[in-house]
Formats: sequence, structure tokens, C-alpha cells
Amino acid sequence: MIEFQAKLKKWGRSFGLVVPMKKIENEGINENEILEVIITRKENPLRKHFGTHKFSKPIDKILSDGDHESWDE
Repeated sequence: MIEFQAKLKKWGRSFGLVVPMKKIENEGINENEILEVIITRKENPLRKHFGTHKFSKPIDKILSDGDHESWDE
């Protein structure tokens, strides 16, 4: 399996990716070989969870409770 980051470029009426030659050589892939490609966007994995959790009390209260609990000895 080859994993790398690439910028999508427009080539005529299509788009293309450049695969680093070293990656191809390391995998022993030859020219004209048919490959399966899976494309995903690079993004922050926490983004899909941002704002989805509903707290039982205001954030300010949670933070101040945490401050008090962490200093109790």
C-alpha cells in the first residue's frame, strides 16, 4: 500500500495526481499497471465532532468545577 499526500492538478479536461517515483519503485509497480485508488480529503478528524456534545451545565461552570477539584488536597 502506498500512502502519500498530493495536490490535485487540472490536466486538460481531467484532474491528476503525481505519485512520487520512489513510492512506486518501493512497491514494485510497473507502468500501465491498473491500480485501485481511494481518495479522501485531508481534514481535522475532530471537526466532525465539534459542537455535537451537549453538556448538562454551562462550560464556564464545568471549567470552574474542574479548577476547584484539581486543587483539593
